[in-house]
Amino acid sequence: MSERSIIESKIKRKESEIQTLEKKLKAAKIYLQALRDIQRAIAKEGESDGSDGTLLRKGSAVAQAREVILMLGVPIHIDDLVKSIGKEVTRESKASLTGSLAAYVRRDEIFTRPAPNTYGLKELNHFEVDRMSEEPPHSFGSTSNPPASQPDFDERAPF
Repeated sequence: MSERSIIESKIKRKESEIQTLEKKLKAAKIYLQALRDIQRAIAKEGESDGSDGTLLRKGSAVAQAREVILMLGVPIHIDDLVKSIGKEVTRESKASLTGSLAAYVRRDEIFTRPAPNTYGLKELNHFEVDRMSEEPPHSFGSTSNPPASQPDFDERAPF
């Protein structure tokens, strides 16, 4: 057997070995991903849960917001909520917390939005406040105080 055929034989065996190892690696990665999925599904220590079993990461802004609302027992406006969790009330901080809480509201989990920019908890029955009548109030559109003076232009003048 020539040196060339020996080398080619070794190359084929090594390629075969690599393919076998790649298959094992792929199976190991799939197994690892399944374990991670199971881990996410199981409650971890140190997490607080909502009334419906949805988990919140302990110390997160959302978990802190839930604790504040639980402590107060009433729905709270986003500005006050941001202050209560110890953050500066900026457009960014409000947008961040609002986005997180709104995701739970959309999924109908843990949080409710009983009024604009106000968040409550499902477990405390903070649901939407009764809407006012669909019709405007009787006095809507009336001018109770007529203008004090006439306009400063001549109505006959062309524009």
